[in-house]
This record gives sequence, C-alpha cells and structure tokens, in this order.
Amino acid sequence: MATTNRERVGLALELLKSGLGPYVSREFIARHKGQAKAELERIFDRSHDQRRIFSHNEPTKPFHHMDVTDLLRVMWVSWNDVFSLTLGQLERSLVSELREYRNAWAHQEPFSGDDTIRMLDSAQRLLTAVSSKQASQVEKMKSELQRLRFEEQARSQRRRAAAPVTAAAAGLPAWRDIVNPHPDVASGHYQQAEFAADLWQVHLGEGSPEYRNPAEFFRRTYLTQSLSGLLANGLLRLSGQGGEPVVQLQTNFGGGKTHSMLALYHLFSGAQPGELDGIDDIMQAAEVTELPRVNRVVLVGNRISPGNPVTKLDGTEVRTLWGELAWQLGYASGGLDEARAAFERVRADDEKATNPGDALRQLLTDYGPALILIDEWVAYARQLHDESDLPAGSFETQFTFAQALSESAKLPPNCLLVISLPASDRPSDLTATDDIEVGGVRGREALARLGNVIGRVDSSWRPASADESFEIVRRRLFQ
Repeated sequence: MATTNRERVGLALELLKSGLGPYVSREFIARHKGQAKAELERIFDRSHDQRRIFSHNEPTKPFHHMDVTDLLRVMWVSWNDVFSLTLGQLERSLVSELREYRNAWAHQEPFSGDDTIRMLDSAQRLLTAVSSKQASQVEKMKSELQRLRFEEQARSQRRRAAAPVTAAAAGLPAWRDIVNPHPDVASGHYQQAEFAADLWQVHLGEGSPEYRNPAEFFRRTYLTQSLSGLLANGLLRLSGQGGEPVVQLQTNFGGGKTHSMLALYHLFSGAQPGELDGIDDIMQAAEVTELPRVNRVVLVGNRISPGNPVTKLDGTEVRTLWGELAWQLGYASGGLDEARAAFERVRADDEKATNPGDALRQLLTDYGPALILIDEWVAYARQLHDESDLPAGSFETQFTFAQALSESAKLPPNCLLVISLPASDRPSDLTATDDIEVGGVRGREALARLGNVIGRVDSSWRPASADESFEIVRRRLFQ
C-alpha cells in the first residue's frame, strides 16, 4: 500500500524529535545549568504539561520525554537566551514553520504534495543545522516523494505531447531536436539533485552518479580558470613539486566551494587522467606527468556531531575532528589495521578533547601524500561550548586545533589542506543566504576566528567569473 503524505509528515516529525532531542538538551542545560528544571517549569507553566515532561522515573531528564511539540516550543521560547548562539534567523523561521506543520498534522488537516515536500525540506534543513544524522533520512524521504511527483508529471507531459499538433506550431522544430539535455534533466529528475553537491555523501559512496562518479562529474563540470588553478595547485602540491599547502575557499552561499572540493576529491580518486575531461590539459600546464596516489580525508561539519561520538567499523570510538582525521588517514592508507594505528597516535588527545599538537605534523608526514578537505567547519564549531563539557572539546580548543593543523600542513611537501568558509568575517557583510552557513552569535565568532587563523597561511581563491557562469549551467544541463 502506498505511503500517504500524512504518514510521511508523521514519520518526519518522529525523526525531528530524535534528531533535535540531544541538541536541545545539550544547549539548554549548558546555558541554564542548575536552573534548567526551574526554567522548564516556567516554559511549561501548566500542570498537565509538566506532568508530561517530568517523568516520575527520570525527573532529572525531562528532555527524554518531550515530543517534537515540546522540543520546538523550548527552542521558540528560549531562542534569544539559548539557541540564537548557535543558529541564525533562518533556523528560527524553520522552527516556527515546523510548529505550524505539527499543529496541522495533529488536527488531521490534509497535506498536498507541495506541503509535504516543503515540510520535509524544512525538517531536513533544521536537522542539518544541528548536525543530526536523521537529516539524511528525511532527505531520502523528500527525494523519493519528488521522484514520484516528477514521474507523474512526465506521464502527463507525454500524454499532452501525444495530442494533435496545431497548425501554428507545425513549422517549428522541437527544441529537443536542437539541444540534448542530460537524461536526468530530460526525465524530470534534475530537480532532485540540482547543483546541491554533497561532499560527505560522495565520500560515503552515495548520492547521484553525476557527483559520485569521477568521470561523470568531470564530464558535467566546466573547468573555470579558478577551478583549473586549484586543481593545478593540488597536482603540484601532492606530487611534492611545490604549490600552496593551505587553500581557503571563501564565497557566498552557493558559490561553488563544495563543488571545487569534489573536483579535488575526484582528481585523486585513482581514476586515470584520460577518464577525466580536461585533466590532461591541466597536467600538461602544471608539468605533472602522472596522478599521485593520495590518502583523502573528508570532514564535513554539519554531518559530524560534536556531542555524539562515532563508532567506526573496527569499534574505535571517535570524539573529535582530530580523531576523525587520524582514523580516516590510516584507513585510506591501509584499511582498518592502519586506521587503528593512526588513531592510536591521537587517542589520548581524542579522549581528553585536547589539541594533539605536533602529532598532527607526524601524521601528515607519515601518511602522505594527504589531501584534507574540511567543509562547513563553522557549522561544527558554533555548536561547541566554552566549557569542555562535550566529547568534541571546547569552543576555544577548536581554534587551537585549526592553527596547529594549518601550520602542520605546511611542513610535509606533499600535504594539501583545503578549507571552505562563508564569504565574510564581518557581520555587516553577511547576507540572508550566508546566514544559512554561519548561524547565530557563536557562528559569527567562529567564522571570524577561523578566518583569522587560516588566513595567516592560506592562499587566495576566487569563484567563477560572470563570463563563465553560462558555460557552467550549459555543461550541467545539456550534453
């Protein structure tokens, strides 16, 4: 039996509850400390509400018993005092919108396809902002519903196309006889992927072929002057022939940072140069004759939770970004045994959430050539607290680690560190869309401090020019 829109919304609300619970609890208790229970009693001032969230069995753990309505209410009422530190105005709007959807669902109101996609998208965005693993589950639900709707629209278009052609249109060739769209565009599936590159999803071997497959990625990617320069620098650096060791990709939201990281990731995927459109010319210009074997590390801030350690395939529990970096380096080099060996070098600092210092230099030297890609670092750092009460460490330690990593990356001749940051560290320069990446007060501070630390050693980079934008879109949409 087909899943109804109401069932989809209900499941999304359950995922929202599971994903928001740890974050709301962590931030609320960190802000109010010993007064957290009293503050909750103020928010839930009616006795029947308090009986619902303060369990007799676990009176000190009210967040364990809150449903999604309660969690969204806590976020809305406590926004200025608590959640504006880590999230921005966009997320506040999402909280308001999701409260309305939850009320509509509770009152048995119907959900159209558009309403359901909008609700799923809002839930996914809010869960992504707090680095919740449930975000990917909601995203899959949204993509599946979009696929079903696109297929129905395609059937309708085919039925209309079968109708008699009018005399006025009889002399005109169909536009598809002149230009050929890619199959996903022609089938109506294009909107499912659009330009939304997801580095973490590709790293896990998931996502659509145009982003996951190196040959397909380069077939659809127009190599702008800027991107060609970034790839040439990567070739030189990871071949040990010079090049800049640290590159900061800094543009407005949607400016191509993640796409550029994916290009580097696929360039050193083990594919042959002849399989990748345009790479032979870049290699010739850089005077590099072969692609080196590279150990790749991918750290995406909104896909790694600072409050929830990750258990790896070998049972290793990783708490910090430096622990994740070490484990991935070892795994890329020699599988699980090497991953354990590399992680052992930073295990003590991972468990204590302290900066590993010179151990980073030794790791990058011993496991080179090494490509380190860090995306959405601000989204990760803004969730840290001033105290070391989270497994990932404190807000301050994150910038000590950033400095140690950027300095360490300069020392081995075959290490490249690439970091993406939103466009500006000046709050007045941030647009509404930049706020998606930056978030609240702590996000802006994280952006400014990361920019200062990385800016001491990085090289400049700029996005595509206006003249190149047409070719980027043409290559993506048409064969």
